[in-house]
Amino acid sequence: MSDLTLTEIRLRNGIWEGRLAGATGAAPDIRVTHLGQPIDGVELAEGEAPGLWTLRITIPPQAISDGVQTFLIADGADHRTLGRFTLIAGDAAAGDLRAEVDLLRAELDMLKRAFRRHCLETA
Repeated sequence: MSDLTLTEIRLRNGIWEGRLAGATGAAPDIRVTHLGQPIDGVELAEGEAPGLWTLRITIPPQAISDGVQTFLIADGADHRTLGRFTLIAGDAAAGDLRAEVDLLRAELDMLKRAFRRHCLETA
């Protein structure tokens, strides 16, 4: 069993990034799957210190669709799951609390702009 640990950094512009720690020697064998199928676009680059690696996963366009899409990140040597990330879109996101909070924020911003405009017009 490996001592690899994975920490998420960010998801931006269709690329998920994370940091792998605990790899000694050569680059670790990392496998990423979506719906049980391996995906291409997985890059591993040496980090700033020994044993650290930067993992970049390009999300395939066909995986961006309605519903819940889960990507599993595993150590290819022992098939242990190191992490996962999930994309939620379409109707599946409608009941998600985070989506509701984002919607409330957008509505609040709209109300703030309208209130400020009203204050300027009536002053």
